Amino acid sequence: MRDFWDQASCGEAYAQGGTLRERLEAQAAMRYRLEPYIAGFARFPEGAGRDVLEVGVGMGADHLEWARAQPRRLAGVDYSARAVEFTRARLELYGLAPQVLVGDAENLPFAEGSFDLVYSWGVLHHSPDTARAVAEVRRVLRPGGRARVMIYHAPSVVGYLLWTRYGLLSGRPGRSLADIYAHHLESPGTQAFTVEQARALFGEFSRITTRVELSCGDLLEGAAGQRHAGPLLAAARKLWPRAMIRRTLRGHGLFLLIEAVK
Repeated sequence: MRDFWDQASCGEAYAQGGTLRERLEAQAAMRYRLEPYIAGFARFPEGAGRDVLEVGVGMGADHLEWARAQPRRLAGVDYSARAVEFTRARLELYGLAPQVLVGDAENLPFAEGSFDLVYSWGVLHHSPDTARAVAEVRRVLRPGGRARVMIYHAPSVVGYLLWTRYGLLSGRPGRSLADIYAHHLESPGTQAFTVEQARALFGEFSRITTRVELSCGDLLEGAAGQRHAGPLLAAARKLWPRAMIRRTLRGHGLFLLIEAVK
């Protein structure tokens, strides 16, 4: 998993431009255009004066928004050294001093009850033991603290697309969606969860709310599916019924957004 993300951080395909700052700003702009619900879910301004942890900083776009909210303390961890380097560089470009570490979501390097808010977007489903990672999120939260976490959802349009290519069209229609996700969606072993499974993962929290969102992968927008490039994907991009999917398949999005209170 680390080798996969050290080759290219999530969203690095959008980092276009001359200077490092231009590349990072281009990546952030595309991120928030393709995933406009991030800001409303994260609610970055609520970090003001609080102790905030981001698990899985990626290229640091969200981490910069947390820093701009002026938290009392802001920390971040990522399993990928490449991601940590990008995030440190991004914050330093804006005159900010990052506390970002290479770390394991299943063994967070913080004491119990260290944070008021833990945020993680699209990360914990890559952990071999997602339940343990969720337990770690809860451990480092203070009583009444909030976790805002996005994990991958099943079933999803992305899952159906990948099953069509690597199951049906490969002569293996019996392959499960779980097997498809593990082998063909991002890093090896990637998982996805139903709403019921997610509620069980966060079952030790006192209150849980969930919602499902369509991703750019479900809509074949942006650079989604680049590792599966070929004539089939090119044709699908041109013919994809995005308006119909938005109207009728909202509950089959890849993104499962969870807010949980300790």
